[in-house]
Amino acid sequence: MDAIPALPQIQDLTRRLECCRAKAPHLRRVYRAWLGRAAWPDEGTLSLPETVRRELPALHGFLRSLAVPVLRTSARDGSSVKLLMRLRDGQTVETVVLPKDAVCVSTQAGCAVGCRFCMTGRFGLMRQLGSAEIAAQVAAAREVNPGIRKVDFMGMGEPSHNLRAVLEAVQFLGTYGDFGHKSLMLSSIGDRRLFDALLALPEGAVRPALALSLHSATDEGRRALIAHPGNLQVAEMVSLAERYSRAVRYPIQYEWVLIRGINDGEEEIGRLIELLRGRFAMVNFIPVNEVEGSPFRRPAKPECLAILERVRAAGIVAKIRLSAAQDVEGGCGQLRARADALPASPSA
Repeated sequence: MDAIPALPQIQDLTRRLECCRAKAPHLRRVYRAWLGRAAWPDEGTLSLPETVRRELPALHGFLRSLAVPVLRTSARDGSSVKLLMRLRDGQTVETVVLPKDAVCVSTQAGCAVGCRFCMTGRFGLMRQLGSAEIAAQVAAAREVNPGIRKVDFMGMGEPSHNLRAVLEAVQFLGTYGDFGHKSLMLSSIGDRRLFDALLALPEGAVRPALALSLHSATDEGRRALIAHPGNLQVAEMVSLAERYSRAVRYPIQYEWVLIRGINDGEEEIGRLIELLRGRFAMVNFIPVNEVEGSPFRRPAKPECLAILERVRAAGIVAKIRLSAAQDVEGGCGQLRARADALPASPSA
């Protein structure tokens, strides 16, 4: 597998297999096996060319090395499992096996957006992930739960900052992984390049669902919470999102991390209602992860429920979502931070 570059992309894997005389049916056989939808072929699999069969042991080892679980933590009720994945160069990212047969994957090691309430933002950006490293997280997660049928691109990183690899992973998973298009969910701060790319996808391409990190209905409010909120103003972002939602015929999900005294007041929620009223959209309210060293605190449960009911009364679909594995401090970036604080050991 020496021909695969240091930052492995799916197109590199395909090129390597094609050099071994693999055609479209052979690629499908190998890739579906990698993603847990079929048994891994062996050297006796006569439906594959001999040159591909000879490559299988090295290929299998390479694919399994792309994202290796080195630390695991589970919610007390068993509803979620967080995995710290070591990449081939030693960098680590987080992957979360979620309830309802879903997995949350990372698209970058670290992140450059700088959300004030997010542990990942404290690391900064270390490097991009290749599309093969993104897909490898799904393959590893299916070893924990073979029934996974939804992928959320909501882990470490900002998908629009690694757009080529993310969209290649989306097309790959939708083609070979038995994922419905709307079961592939991109989460973004909202970037013009992302909308340009999504709106340009041709008919027949895998067109993912979209979640946007909103957190405030005003540009000033977003800038107070997000150091680098992208190149779109809120109104323009929502307009482009509405255009995409109508094209793909499923709603945009707007993420709103609820922070006490910051974005949970009557005036701010009123602005949110005016922004989204009549849109093909839904709101996910997420009480903030309370982490050591952060000043942000979540509103009390009755206050969260009152906000939820007010938004619903305005005709907007909304729900409250808790981050997975909060009971073990498993919010995004926390597992990596915990691992960084551990003393080095041969087993790690």
